[in-house]
Amino acid sequence: MTELLAPDTAMGAVTLSVANLDALTAYYRDAVALTVLSESSDTVVLGRGTTPVVILKHSPALTHASPRDAGLFHTAILFDTEEALAASVYSVATRYPKTFTGSADHLVSKAFYFTDPEGNGVELYWDRDRTQWSWTHGAVEMATLFLDPNGFLQENLTEAAVEQPVIGGARIGHVHLQVGDIATAREFYVNRLGFEATTEIPGSAVFVSAGGYHHHMAMNTWNSSGAGPRLPALGLAQVDIAVPSADDLGALGERMTHHGIQLRHDGQTLSFDDPWANTIHVRTTANQGNGRREK
Repeated sequence: MTELLAPDTAMGAVTLSVANLDALTAYYRDAVALTVLSESSDTVVLGRGTTPVVILKHSPALTHASPRDAGLFHTAILFDTEEALAASVYSVATRYPKTFTGSADHLVSKAFYFTDPEGNGVELYWDRDRTQWSWTHGAVEMATLFLDPNGFLQENLTEAAVEQPVIGGARIGHVHLQVGDIATAREFYVNRLGFEATTEIPGSAVFVSAGGYHHHMAMNTWNSSGAGPRLPALGLAQVDIAVPSADDLGALGERMTHHGIQLRHDGQTLSFDDPWANTIHVRTTANQGNGRREK
């Protein structure tokens, strides 16, 4: 039985349950500079090109969870170039200046952090080339170094990007969750789902990926140590993962069944919940990037 996710596994869109659909659409469209790919009375799909990035689902009956509950830490949107990243950062900072929470050079990437109008964490980032990443004994070297946002913008922001911030491609690079404990997170995401651990902050965070990426997902307990399963609430509704082929999806289904994970399978999508009731949908790459939200 295959124990690991395929090397070409990637993250798909993140679905958020939101109270104010118009306000959140405006944030991700006008500030983050994503494009509306499709919309209905209660759902808006935003992305770049044909790639969905964020799906907003109007859920007015739900309320906000406690900051100490399990759920989303941040959605991390990966840009193709530093110019594209600078365009988005400048756009958010000028339209929603109070949502900026920090920036960092992580050695593998340069990242800028925001909080959307409903309190969902957002990371906007750009990766250095993989040849510049350092690995030691199977762990990727990452750090949190000072990154001057004004200096970054001075170096990378162009007049064209100010006028039209939708530049190049963008996609979900990784998803970072708040969980109750790291041992359980590692057991589920590494030993069962099939990611590989790439680095760990003992007792407080673990970073995991497929195919040698620095991380496709991360889990931490910085605000949520001891948290149990989530109750229905605003915020994270669904995390999408894309595997290359139907065989890869089948192998994952066999592995999760072997580990006793309850699955929902509609023929195209494999769905299950992690130990904190975060919903994960896995589908093949052929079923990603169509701008439609599958039920």
